[in-house]
Amino acid sequence: MLVLSGLQLMVVLDGTVANLALAPLQDDLGLSDAGRNWVLTAYALAFGGLMLLGGRLGDSYGRKRMFIAGVGLFTLASLLCGLATNPAMLVAARALQGVGAAVASPTALALVATTFPAGPARNRAIAVFAAMTGVGSIAGLILGGALTQVSWRWIFLINVPIGVLIVSLAFVALRETSPERLALDVPGAILATLGCTGLVYGLTEGPELGWTSATVIGAILTGLVLLGVFLVVERRAANPLLPFVLFRNKDRVATFVAIFFAGAVMFSLAAFVALFVQDILDYTPLAAGLAF
Repeated sequence: MLVLSGLQLMVVLDGTVANLALAPLQDDLGLSDAGRNWVLTAYALAFGGLMLLGGRLGDSYGRKRMFIAGVGLFTLASLLCGLATNPAMLVAARALQGVGAAVASPTALALVATTFPAGPARNRAIAVFAAMTGVGSIAGLILGGALTQVSWRWIFLINVPIGVLIVSLAFVALRETSPERLALDVPGAILATLGCTGLVYGLTEGPELGWTSATVIGAILTGLVLLGVFLVVERRAANPLLPFVLFRNKDRVATFVAIFFAGAVMFSLAAFVALFVQDILDYTPLAAGLAF
């Protein structure tokens, strides 16, 4: 439980920990406002876009094996983030972090279900695992503020010893699951991620380049086309990442919509408030984290 919940705490924490480091990070690396946003967005897009595929990889090749691979990739990417010398290196490393998290996080949840017997034990384990999502979101803001007081690089470098510890304990504590040879919907994962990336790129660069810019219009249209192709592929795939049967239940659809808007508001609000309290109100990063 320590291994699995520790991983969940780390990957969720990394979704918010960079918010309070955006201002010093931008000054140090010379990021534009749009480039600054990509420090957050690159991680979120890779994490969200590839999570369904990451879970399938655990089913197909063994959950313990893929969990360790995902945590290892996340840890390596964290080291690269901390050592970044230019904006391109930092954004690329953040995307790589998201890929590692997309493999490790759903595999960890599956391991919770297979490691603990059905009933009170599994219920408690899932409750602890889920609680790490909330704790990680809040801890990321406070820890990010505290570490940024020293250097923004430490918000990433702190993951390295934690990741090494989780991998070491995983070899000892986790049991391997029997792999199931399932068809992997790789085209669906690629189309979904690229479609979202194109759409977000257009919306991010719009204020900088102008909404009539060919680059902005082209990115948005490309993103929408790729997402449309994604829906066609999912309808025909033998083992789709997004089965349309999920949308037959009205209550489930309403839940999806609520989660979408709640996530959109919280993700955007955290970044803007973090910049406001530091740039306008002159809070230190730690004071800003505590203010959240």
